[in-house]
Amino acid sequence: MFTQPGCFSCELMRMYFEANEIVVEERDISKDLAARREMIDDHGSTETPTVVLITEDVLEVVVGFDPLRLDQLLHGTPSSDSVTGN
Repeated sequence: MFTQPGCFSCELMRMYFEANEIVVEERDISKDLAARREMIDDHGSTETPTVVLITEDVLEVVVGFDPLRLDQLLHGTPSSDSVTGN
């Protein structure tokens, strides 16, 4: 998870992971210039938090605090905007 000081969404993301008992590696882009370059160049993000997940050998990048998308990726829970057809 790429973070920076003063980022409210980063705090929300930390609480989300803690509540779900998920341990993440946190990289502070204000102190780690290599992490900042990786977030921008490798993952196409310019905002924090940016979370990089590897699920079933697939790399997923979640930019910003998006609990519905995280639930979908981590737990297979469909998002509330899923469409079902008859």
